Amino acid sequence: MTRPMISEDWEAVASIYAEGIATGLATFEKQVPTFEVWDKAHLKWCRIVAVDKNIILGWAALSPVSGRCVYGGVAEVSVYVGQAYNRKGVGKVLMKELISQSEKNGFWTLQSGVFPENVGSIALHKKVGFRYIGTRERVGQLDGIWKDNLLFERRSKIVGI
Repeated sequence: MTRPMISEDWEAVASIYAEGIATGLATFEKQVPTFEVWDKAHLKWCRIVAVDKNIILGWAALSPVSGRCVYGGVAEVSVYVGQAYNRKGVGKVLMKELISQSEKNGFWTLQSGVFPENVGSIALHKKVGFRYIGTRERVGQLDGIWKDNLLFERRSKIVGI
């Protein structure tokens, strides 16, 4: 089951985020930000958690890609699943709900940047209708090592057509 993320979920959300950071496969971030920093970087809507018996299994949220109004319907996806719940369909449930909510909120394009080594995330994006659009080579460093980022995009079939 999914539900909207609330500020009281932050401890569990941050813990799952920390697990993702620790893998070195999920983000360029090295530490979990405070809720206030995270809150400012993400849209106020389209924030969801997957829950089972009051345990948060994973979370998903959208970030704006630009402050320019022409990109108002384009957002970047963040989706993280607790390690204990990987490969159990939680990511797919979160992504499907995030897509649904994004379209209800007028988004026509969702995009993601994924490290090439993150095969689970690549498979998830493909399963829910994202397409690979290119590679940003050596776009940033993680622990002093240049990393590529694979770009994935999902265009809505109902918004912005």
